[in-house]
Amino acid sequence: MSFAAFAPAKVNLFLHVGPLRPDGFHPVCSLMAFTDVGDRLTYRPEEPPGLVVEGPFAADLAGTDSEDNLVMRAARRLLELAGAGPLPGRLVLEKALPAASGLGGGSGDAGAALRLLRRALGLSIDDAGLEAIAAELGSDGPACLWARPVLAEGRGERLIPAPASPPLPAVLVNPRAPSPTGAVYRAFDASPPGQGADRPALTGFADAASAAAFLEGCRNDLEAPAAGLVPEIAAVLAWLRGRPETLLARLSGSGATCFALCPDEAAAAALARAASAERPGWWARACRLGAPSLDP
Repeated sequence: MSFAAFAPAKVNLFLHVGPLRPDGFHPVCSLMAFTDVGDRLTYRPEEPPGLVVEGPFAADLAGTDSEDNLVMRAARRLLELAGAGPLPGRLVLEKALPAASGLGGGSGDAGAALRLLRRALGLSIDDAGLEAIAAELGSDGPACLWARPVLAEGRGERLIPAPASPPLPAVLVNPRAPSPTGAVYRAFDASPPGQGADRPALTGFADAASAAAFLEGCRNDLEAPAAGLVPEIAAVLAWLRGRPETLLARLSGSGATCFALCPDEAAAAALARAASAERPGWWARACRLGAPSLDP
């Protein structure tokens, strides 16, 4: 018998960033939503222990220490807190998202491991315990654990549920170019001060058009420094903003994945097809932004 969990892609609909604090972190305010596109994690208790990475982006993780993968770090910490022994079985990660792409893939994979192993092994760890482990693994960890739309503040650890909205048709586009988070933040720190981690007056969205209208008044403060370091990001944004299907296009996180909001699912599907046809080196997927189903 095997157990499975979904690790959806995270999208920063806006990301307002303040100046570097003495503790080495930047204060942020970000509206985070999740998609029905993502990685999948399977636990096979009857197989030898360890982690196997498969899928179209498995090669992105080739040559890295599998024991240092966030999935294995989450598993070890969970078992340690539960007073259990070593992992009794194999985890198989189907890597469908580009690695290091601004989509929270590693944090999402770790969250899937926590939910999956608690359920599969019957561990007596409550939700607060899972959230504490997720926070140890990264700033996006708590939000990616439950994959529900939230407003994230502080260093990303303070989460406020976002007002209810219907799923938003969108397209994700990644130019298959690395955008190192550390370098992007250093470029941000070297730029003139901006508006800081301000919180806009957030309300629910009736549809993608109202979401786009609201988000036009928001920002991703890492977009300009990321595009300055990675010209491919600027190329994706220019292409998306020139398409009739696009209501709004923006970088997610520190990149290099960009997203476009579309008026409906047909427009999103057409935009994704056009991206794949006209820019075959890019990764493009139509999706819905919201609160996807996580586990069977």
